[in-house]
Amino acid sequence: MVPFDLPTDKIQTVTTPIPANQKNQAFGYTNALLDLVPQLQTPILHFWTMQPTVIMGLKDKRLPHLRAAIRAVQGHGYDVVLRNSGGLAVVSDGGVLNVSLFAPLTTPPLSVDAAYSQMMALVDAAWPELALEHYEITNSYCPGDFDLSVNGLKIAGIAQRRSPHALVTMLYLGVTGNQAARGHLVRDFYQAGLAGEENVWDFPDVDPAVMTTTADLLNQPISLTDAETRFTKALADSGITVGHEALTAAMATPEFTTSLEHATAQMARRQPRLTP
Repeated sequence: MVPFDLPTDKIQTVTTPIPANQKNQAFGYTNALLDLVPQLQTPILHFWTMQPTVIMGLKDKRLPHLRAAIRAVQGHGYDVVLRNSGGLAVVSDGGVLNVSLFAPLTTPPLSVDAAYSQMMALVDAAWPELALEHYEITNSYCPGDFDLSVNGLKIAGIAQRRSPHALVTMLYLGVTGNQAARGHLVRDFYQAGLAGEENVWDFPDVDPAVMTTTADLLNQPISLTDAETRFTKALADSGITVGHEALTAAMATPEFTTSLEHATAQMARRQPRLTP
């Protein structure tokens, strides 16, 4: 069996910092790479980072005072963007690494739980010093059954999306920086968005003290480049061939450029109604 339940023993990697003025590109890449995977027939590991941004889930649109919530985020010096999937708000900035693992669907397809377990196994291999657990950290931001934590402190959350021919499992990992400040930011977002109204939508009551970073857990400085290297080394150590040439060539084609532009424009069209 190929390690980490991947369909092949090869994987392509790419890193894309998302410019502040191109925030919709983050999920434009997700859609465009989902479309590319069936052509490559090779898994892809996509590392991406954003300028300080609160990434809202579709559920956040139900906040009764959404404009006030957005103003609260902007008061912290962060931008906002709406992703095209469910769930709740998460924070992305220079200390958070986003990791998206794409793979062509097999027959039978990998189950939802197996895809989550695949990402958890990769994180566990990349951070062997940490005794990772997975269960919902209810007072974290974007709580879910597949929160990754150490000693009750959440460091990461996982989500996934599927197309007819591919799937992507997406991780955000708190690598370094002030995680308590990120928690305060999201708490302020929901408090402003609810403005005292009854929380019938089950938005989280965020406690900034229940989340941390890998750097704080290991008590040592860790850069996002260090974190990326841990992931690729874990793959290589398991016998998987890690490369980037085929993906780089595919992403340089006019077809991929058009796909990315189209997907980014689709994401942009979701945003104007959120702007105060």
